[in-house]
Amino acid sequence: MWSRIEAKVSRGERLIPEEGVYLLTEAPLVELGALANEVRARRTDPRIVTYVIDTNLNYTNWCTVDCHFCAFYRKVGKPAADGYTHDVEGVMAMMENARRLGATTVLLQGGLNPEIPWSFYTEIVSEARRRYPEITPHFFSAPEIHQMAEVSGLSLRGVLEALHAAGQRTLPGGGAEILATRVRKRISVKKGGPEAWLDVHRHAHAVGMRSTATMMYGHVETPAEIVEHFDWIRALQDETGGFTAFVPWSYKRGNTPMESRVPHVAGASLYFRVLAASRLYLDNFEHVQASWFSEGKKTGQVALHFGADDFGGTLFEENVHLATGHVNKTTVAEIETLIREAGFTPAQRTTLYEILRVGDGPEALAHLSDDVPLFVESLRELPAEYPTQLEGEEPGEQLVMPS
Repeated sequence: MWSRIEAKVSRGERLIPEEGVYLLTEAPLVELGALANEVRARRTDPRIVTYVIDTNLNYTNWCTVDCHFCAFYRKVGKPAADGYTHDVEGVMAMMENARRLGATTVLLQGGLNPEIPWSFYTEIVSEARRRYPEITPHFFSAPEIHQMAEVSGLSLRGVLEALHAAGQRTLPGGGAEILATRVRKRISVKKGGPEAWLDVHRHAHAVGMRSTATMMYGHVETPAEIVEHFDWIRALQDETGGFTAFVPWSYKRGNTPMESRVPHVAGASLYFRVLAASRLYLDNFEHVQASWFSEGKKTGQVALHFGADDFGGTLFEENVHLATGHVNKTTVAEIETLIREAGFTPAQRTTLYEILRVGDGPEALAHLSDDVPLFVESLRELPAEYPTQLEGEEPGEQLVMPS
């Protein structure tokens, strides 16, 4: 199977689901990374690794969706001293802080709070564009767009046209989780099936927005369902060409409703498999993002040798992972050093992957560490492991969480 995949990739042929599952479960890991790196070098400058100066803000943590993987939300109608909803000026105050920190992108998301009026969403976009024209408003996940449609009475297309008219040009990929019906019924049933997420991004691309495709893995999905996710977003990219990048990260268990039912932790070797497999399978995506934030800085560095060409953002503020107990901080200087240590030249980019500034290359380091290549080589002996069943679960069992 491996030699067949190598041959197909070298000829530029599209991989099929059976081959995608093999990449996630059986392919030799170091060789998989090397092949993904070859493809990465054909699609982007092999010397450059990009990053963005950004932050991740939230306007409310009140939500009605009850996702089993989320520790951030507070249930609408259930008293919580730490529940909040910011008004427009509150959001602008956070934007001002982001501006002072040098952010060129602000990711803004929140819970699905039915008490927020439709006018709030268009106003924060227009005010952000008016007050901070140098910052890209990378606002609102697909579930939030559905919420806006419900509150406003508009269609999904109508909501996105209004946001576009207010000045929004990009959409984050949150809310995808795993685009497989079985998984979504188990962990986020109120968000609907794969089509609910895909329809938003299809309409966003149609009105002139670009967006990212994301994936949160390492919980109840199987390798075949990860490949199903790949197939959905690859097909939509064939149709619209509107995705800028693919961004995967692993589920963080702490304080989430399904913490006790998902005892396994998706480790670094699985992350490298997912990244490399995505680079090979998603043959119509230019960019694949590594995450120092969600997976750790060393893992993020090594991921740059498994097909990723982007190091993500500075994320000066982030509250969703923080609610699970996952904390990771950095600076622009540290990000550039981490990229150099991994053997690449850092380049600051925009939300749309336009290069703003190219930094010094790895030769600027006083001492070029061999930690990263040595770590890559050490992965050769790791077995392919993919946890697919929950603690105490029977096949076909419904995942029921306490209210």
